[in-house]
Amino acid sequence: QVQLVESGGGLAQAGGSLRLSCAASGRTLSIRTFSSYVMAWFRQAPGKEREFVGYINRSGGSTYYADVVKGRFTISRDNAKNTVYLQMNSLKPEDTAVYYCAAGSNMVTVQRSYNYWGQGTQVTVSS
Repeated sequence: QVQLVESGGGLAQAGGSLRLSCAASGRTLSIRTFSSYVMAWFRQAPGKEREFVGYINRSGGSTYYADVVKGRFTISRDNAKNTVYLQMNSLKPEDTAVYYCAAGSNMVTVQRSYNYWGQGTQVTVSS
């Protein structure tokens, strides 16, 4: 099993920034290292389905984003720290959601392809 724990959520004003972190741990990482996982971020706004935000490849050299966050959000990772980050700039009230990180084997936007999920962290953006 791989445990993922998100942190860094909170309240921000429109136009502001937040940085989320997702730390991975677990016995499985001694067999299959963090750097072997594609890491993704998803979010779920109140009353809406969970949606894809972006992913980063194993080495951190390639990222892909949903159109609604492209140019504002940046995903990075530190494989030495078993951590992935989501830097959110120019925040909008519609970015308000619970943000989840996920680990998987493929660079896809489909939720079911990701095997491990964090518990989520709330991000609230006020206007």
